Amino acid sequence: MLGSPRGTRLAAALTSVLLLFGTATACGSDDDSGTAGPAADASANSAFPVTLSHKYGSTTIKSEPKRIVTVGLTDQDAVLALGKVPVGTTEWLGGYKGAIGPWAADKLGSAAAPTVLKDTGTGPQTEKIAALRPDLILAVYGGLTKAQYDTLSKFAPVVAQPKEYNDYGVPWQNQTEIIGKALGQEAKAKELVTGVEADFKKAATEHPEFAGATAVMATPYEGTFVYGSQDSRSRVLTDLGFKLPTDLDKVIGDEFGANISKERTDLLNTDAIVWIVSDTTKDKATLRKDPLYADLKVAKEDREVFVKESSDYGNSVSFVSVLSLPYMLERLVPQLSAAVDGKTATKVTEPTS
Repeated sequence: MLGSPRGTRLAAALTSVLLLFGTATACGSDDDSGTAGPAADASANSAFPVTLSHKYGSTTIKSEPKRIVTVGLTDQDAVLALGKVPVGTTEWLGGYKGAIGPWAADKLGSAAAPTVLKDTGTGPQTEKIAALRPDLILAVYGGLTKAQYDTLSKFAPVVAQPKEYNDYGVPWQNQTEIIGKALGQEAKAKELVTGVEADFKKAATEHPEFAGATAVMATPYEGTFVYGSQDSRSRVLTDLGFKLPTDLDKVIGDEFGANISKERTDLLNTDAIVWIVSDTTKDKATLRKDPLYADLKVAKEDREVFVKESSDYGNSVSFVSVLSLPYMLERLVPQLSAAVDGKTATKVTEPTS
């Protein structure tokens, strides 16, 4: 999910060792900002204490969180979907008030937008996080180092990325359910996941041409950067019924994605390819100047889906959250259908909004 030019640079920054600040005291708060209604609170309180395991051990949350800071780059959407508003979010894509995309804006309601934190190249902004007086820090879709985790844990319970997946590799379903459990709303989180999975099932049923067709997501960053099976964007394709190239993970290795050599341009020769680009017209023309790529069937037959990365649609493709996915599917599915309909005359057009 961090394979765009913006995201890749941030991924590198997020793996830097956090500069340790002086010991700070974790502060809870009786401030009700960011909480759901009284009925939801009463139900949630019965779920605590709750313990969650993660890459660096386990974390116990003793009571319902009221001041939540999201360090995970897409964790805010699950929090919002569960009826709470974080007091702090971490900016990834930029351009959105409170780091809340248009697909999630209605969940903010009348609440104040969260304070937006930024990565400065040394990891999470520790002092600013402490100033927000969090009683829970979520870093589920993230890549905290052990040093960063230990430092943040001085302020509040921290739920780090799960150990079962690569950093930035947790599936959106697991992310939603982990956050649901942390907020005392495990059942509600499962309902949300089931609802979005039904959207995928509906799209796959309505488009049987997706079943077994090959597809891949890529971006022309420092050559060609291709997303692997542990990246959330690739899982969008497989959840719709597509298959990824056979040798993809063998080439990428234990990462969410990687740049491929010219010799492995064959990995792009799929039934459909989704390009996340800066400019849909210019980047298409640039790609076609590469004789190896231009000679592929997917290029010759114009079975490419071009997505402008800085658009709301492009951001939703990279965000892959319980709230962004329905928004994305409305736009991506028609493009994929046009790409694999078996008619070379069919044009893959960009969404109008």
